[in-house]
Amino acid sequence: MQGGSSGIVYGGLKYQARCIADVRADAGSTTFLAGTLSLKEENEVHLIRLSPAESELVCDGLFYHPNEIWDLKSCPFDHRVFSTVYTSGEGYGAAVWKIPEQHGQSNSPQLEQLFELAGHTGKLRRVLWWPLGKHDKLISIDDRNIFLWNIDTSNKSAKVISQGSADMLPNLRGGAWDPHNHNSIAAISDSSLHLWDLRSMDKSTAIEHAHIRDVDYNPKKQNIIATAEDEFGIRLWDIRMLKHPLKDLPGHSHWTWTVRHNPEYDELLLSAGTDSTVNLWLAQVISNDSGPDSPSSPKRQEEPLLNSYTDYEDSIYGTLESLGIFYMLQFQYDIRELTKIVGIAWSSHDPSLFASLSYDGRVSACTTCCFMELCLMLPKHL
Repeated sequence: MQGGSSGIVYGGLKYQARCIADVRADAGSTTFLAGTLSLKEENEVHLIRLSPAESELVCDGLFYHPNEIWDLKSCPFDHRVFSTVYTSGEGYGAAVWKIPEQHGQSNSPQLEQLFELAGHTGKLRRVLWWPLGKHDKLISIDDRNIFLWNIDTSNKSAKVISQGSADMLPNLRGGAWDPHNHNSIAAISDSSLHLWDLRSMDKSTAIEHAHIRDVDYNPKKQNIIATAEDEFGIRLWDIRMLKHPLKDLPGHSHWTWTVRHNPEYDELLLSAGTDSTVNLWLAQVISNDSGPDSPSSPKRQEEPLLNSYTDYEDSIYGTLESLGIFYMLQFQYDIRELTKIVGIAWSSHDPSLFASLSYDGRVSACTTCCFMELCLMLPKHL
């Protein structure tokens, strides 16, 4: 792979953007979806593929989307299906879409809407797919409620089967679905993280009094999550013992707003913050099965930061709903200067690659091959 510190650049997005997602179900190539956020123009979803020679990012499809895209997720079992959370003059909505057969054409103006996720009365935040394999359930989150849906993409149907209320929790922002347990999710609010049992829609153990911006499950180790926090940067936790984190990583020079585990090398983490930087971390953790929380945690590693990717021209946006705080300030500041948030996505096809999305619509793909070799040489912690 060629390219500078910001990697191979795709500049095909005409408008501002904040959503990027790996197309996990595409087993044949490294592919990403990116969606735009234009108030005045018709928005677009771009299907972006890394060329076989890994020398360029090419557009495999450009599809018109009727509204501003605030969240975008690719279906983990069908590479042509994805979800969006969007806003229009009537408020927020969510839908699941299907990319039409292209027959050699790079542009298709019409996405097929399979179904809407209707019924929310609050501000829609996020749609979650269970990350491993085919699953007939989907989750949508607004600022007050979590909906569990039974879906059938073949028959274009979706039905709410249960609903959980946040009660007194302030402002649900999003969450992550446990890849090791399809009955559990971690949901974040303005000041806490709670684990929800989807069978009863009850919330249980929590991280309280924490300004958590993002959460991600370790795909290889059960019970391990990573959080991105304003005060503490990145923290790794065992969800059975949330009194003390397993490990602290310093995060970014300003707020750390998103974090992602590598899909194969679980000790590698990507993070992004308002300093317009993507950081690559080596985060070795040993989960403790011996009993209660230990006050000796957390533990800091020496030199956990493997690399920083800093060559970005503009603010870099992720898929987090933390942007809400800036609406109050948009008449006083240039939001592009104020919110330097990074959107990042590992490639499931090639776990040594990741993509980032800048607010001005630039997608960059970077390699971490030399750091993968380091991971292979490390002793494994069970």
